[in-house]
Amino acid sequence: MVTKRSSLDQSATPGPPPVAARSAEKRGYGAPMEQPERPVRPTSDAGRVSGSTAVVDPPRRPRWREQVSTTLDLIRANPTGRIALKIFIAIAGAVVVTVGIALIPLPGPGWLLVIAGLGIWAVEYHWARRLLGFTRRHVYGWTNWAKRQSLPVRIVLGSVGLIFVAVVVWLSLKYSLGIDVVARVMQYLATH
Repeated sequence: MVTKRSSLDQSATPGPPPVAARSAEKRGYGAPMEQPERPVRPTSDAGRVSGSTAVVDPPRRPRWREQVSTTLDLIRANPTGRIALKIFIAIAGAVVVTVGIALIPLPGPGWLLVIAGLGIWAVEYHWARRLLGFTRRHVYGWTNWAKRQSLPVRIVLGSVGLIFVAVVVWLSLKYSLGIDVVARVMQYLATH
């Protein structure tokens, strides 16, 4: 059974919304009206319904992502906008990655900020998109591996992580602020 969408269904029309396209054309920019068709990944039984093949629509992106994508396409349609976008993305990503790298040895979301900076760069740069995909695959792989382990192994992994964070906090306080927490705790225990 093959289903067709109604010609009145606004969500079925590809490309940017008509208002954004008209606005871009009015300003003299060329906005792409048709989005390239994405290949559908074949699955084993996804399109089978009792011996006949059914058309399966790809999952729709959230509305806010479509709006952001349309806005970026409109900016890229203008040569000045394209250069300004590249510069803005490069600077914003560099600031976030730099702050993240500075926070890696300190307590805080260092790695999270580095990955967020890669996400900002991935908007405009292909190498960052590939690196972000590589990072996501390995983080998901590590998480799935840890989930499959037995409870004692997960407790050991969690303990090693907590000890690592404690050592990083202790060394950060000792060498950046001059506060030796271990020495103060030992002194407190000796006097009380």
